[in-house]
Amino acid sequence: MSDDHTHVQEFFGARAADWDRRFPDDGPTYAAAVAELGLREGGRVLDAGCGTGRALPALRAAVGPSGVVLGADLTPAMLREAVRAGRDRDGVLLLADVAAPPLRPGVLDAVFAAGLIAHLPDPVANLRELARAVRPGGVLALFHPVGRAALAARQGRSLTPDDLRAEPNLRPLLARSGWRMTSYADEDTRFLVLAVRGNRAPGQGADPQSASAGRTGQPRSPGTGWVPRSSSR
Repeated sequence: MSDDHTHVQEFFGARAADWDRRFPDDGPTYAAAVAELGLREGGRVLDAGCGTGRALPALRAAVGPSGVVLGADLTPAMLREAVRAGRDRDGVLLLADVAAPPLRPGVLDAVFAAGLIAHLPDPVANLRELARAVRPGGVLALFHPVGRAALAARQGRSLTPDDLRAEPNLRPLLARSGWRMTSYADEDTRFLVLAVRGNRAPGQGADPQSASAGRTGQPRSPGTGWVPRSSSR
């Protein structure tokens, strides 16, 4: 496991038990962001870095019972909290590195990623891997329930020109990763960027078979032939 992975697991593992209590009012903001993905009945969507699964109920409602919802996270403690909250009823939970998702190419209609980009060790390569798993024309949502300035104030820091989520930085980064930004919103009460997967296949990046993936709780089966190439309990 890389130092980046260890840091992420330690950071979120220490906070998992109190995570939902720390942010009890974010549900409507998550639901509003999910609505902007334009998901349809029967769609297939990944919540990348799902944490305690706060987006999963809205994603399930968007794709309906015939759709597929996956929630992937690197931190076991966060997935355990998702199960404790009953959100494994809304989607399959995977213990997996979303920087190298264990998914076959082009199987997803959309990826929802809340607070993810700041924790990616190689954003261009990692977002390219997510693009690999999404069909051409599929959608990516990069979301946070507060905007950049509000988040910086919460963390006791100032915004700097090299902030990865600033539009002049994020737009070309997404383009290099196989995504075309279609909207950018940075407000006090939300950060939401939408991007569309291009028609040209992105680079393959890491072999998804190398990702460590396992189901947590008792999720429904999403079917065969397209979700993890290899998985272990």
